[in-house]
Amino acid sequence: MSHPFFDLSGKVALVTGATHGLGMAIATGLSEAGARLIINDIFPDKLEKAIRQNSEKGISVIGYLFDVTDETAVREYLDKIENDVGPVDILVNNAGIIKRVPLLELKLEEWKQVVDVDLTGPFIMSRNTVQKFMLPRKSGKIINMCSMMSELGRNSVAAYAAAKGGLKMLTRNMATEWAKYNIQVNGIGPGYFATEQTAPIRAEGHPFNEFIINRTPSARWGDPDDLKGAAIFLASKASDFVNGHIVYVDGGILATIGKPHGEE
Repeated sequence: MSHPFFDLSGKVALVTGATHGLGMAIATGLSEAGARLIINDIFPDKLEKAIRQNSEKGISVIGYLFDVTDETAVREYLDKIENDVGPVDILVNNAGIIKRVPLLELKLEEWKQVVDVDLTGPFIMSRNTVQKFMLPRKSGKIINMCSMMSELGRNSVAAYAAAKGGLKMLTRNMATEWAKYNIQVNGIGPGYFATEQTAPIRAEGHPFNEFIINRTPSARWGDPDDLKGAAIFLASKASDFVNGHIVYVDGGILATIGKPHGEE
């Protein structure tokens, strides 16, 4: 029998940008734990496909089309969500983008776009969700999707790393200000995962595939389902006294980034 601390029955979970990849896996995990699931995207075709794929798995999901960087739209759709589904108990700020461009070649508009989606988006979503639902009820869970780039730098991802580093600190400040209202704000930092986007560099013999396998103590890429446990924990009663932390789900790579696993 599962422990009641991890039961999300009766809770409403909103996961932004959860139409594919890691976001979809997290959304699915929350639903499997009992939460009523809401997802969003800015692309109608992606949203429709995600709803269909979840339905085929027996997962009920409601989808809304809005941009997390547009505060007017966010407020409008939070009103609609309240009318259609009910107050949001769990918010997962998953929507994000990345631009792989060397810093000297990165255009200002590209920098602004990444920071707007990856950092300002979570600020807008969290502030409005807290004001509307969590603060009046003195209860809520927020999970920010951080990254190993919240801790590390890498070539050609300067805007992404800056945004994710900022999101780590925003997570801590949210926790500091909102803990007194019984609102817990934490983050998940995924390592390197096997998704459609990483398929080309996971091919056998590819230099980056070899790098990840050799640098990760678990000696493998993560499976999207590996994120479900951390998400359910941070969304549930089990984490009621956990606040302002980032849970890195990375197979141990941050613990030993300096050298290949197995070397003394």
